[in-house]
Amino acid sequence: MRLVLIGAPGSGKGTQARRLCERLGLVYIGTGDILRDAIRLGTAVGREAQPLIDAGRFVPDSVANDLVADLFRARRPEKFVMDGYPRTYAQAIAFDALLAQQFLKLDAVIDLSVSDDEVVRRIGGRRICSDAACGICYNRAFETTAHPDVCDRCGSRLKVREDDGEATVRQRLAIFHSNTDALLDHYRRAGLVKEVSATDPVETIYESIVRRLPTR
Repeated sequence: MRLVLIGAPGSGKGTQARRLCERLGLVYIGTGDILRDAIRLGTAVGREAQPLIDAGRFVPDSVANDLVADLFRARRPEKFVMDGYPRTYAQAIAFDALLAQQFLKLDAVIDLSVSDDEVVRRIGGRRICSDAACGICYNRAFETTAHPDVCDRCGSRLKVREDDGEATVRQRLAIFHSNTDALLDHYRRAGLVKEVSATDPVETIYESIVRRLPTR
C-alpha cells in the first residue's frame, strides 16, 4: 500500500500516519521531520529552510523534491505513507516522475478535511518529543500520553514547537489553501482521492481511512 495524506496543519495527518504504519506495516515518510533534521544538523538545505520555517512559510518545491528524491533513491520503500509531501501541484508532478522511475504507483490519496478554527485549536495542543532522535509528535486534542508531557516512546520531555503560535498557524493555513485545490484536482483526475472527515475521534478517522483504501 502506497498512500499520500493531504490535510491542513493540525488535521491529524501525523496521528493517522503512525496508525497506518503500525497496523499496515507501512514506512512513514514525513518531510517535516526530514527538514527539522536538516536544520538541526546545519546542512545547506537546513540553513536555507530555517528562516522560512521560522516565518511559517513552506520551503521551495525544489528543496522538498530533492529531499524526497534522495530518500527514495537511497531506501526505495515499497510500502509507505507520505505526510507533508507533496504539498503543491508542482511537487505532485515531481513525485509522479520519481515514482515512475522507481516503478511504483500510488494506491490512494487521503484528503483529511477540517475547519481553520479547529486547526488553530488543535495545534495549540500539539507537543513534540524533545529528543531529536525520536521527534514523535502528539496532540492533546486527539490523544494523551501515559504521563503528562512525557513521550510514550522514549521517555523524554515533550515541548511546544516554535512554529505553532496562532499567527504563524493562520499564515500557514492561508498558504495551504492557496496550494491545495490544484493538488487535489490533479489526484482526482487520477481517481486517487478519498475524502475523510478529520473531525471525528481518532479511531473513527482511522477506520474511515481503511474503509476507503483499495483492496489488494
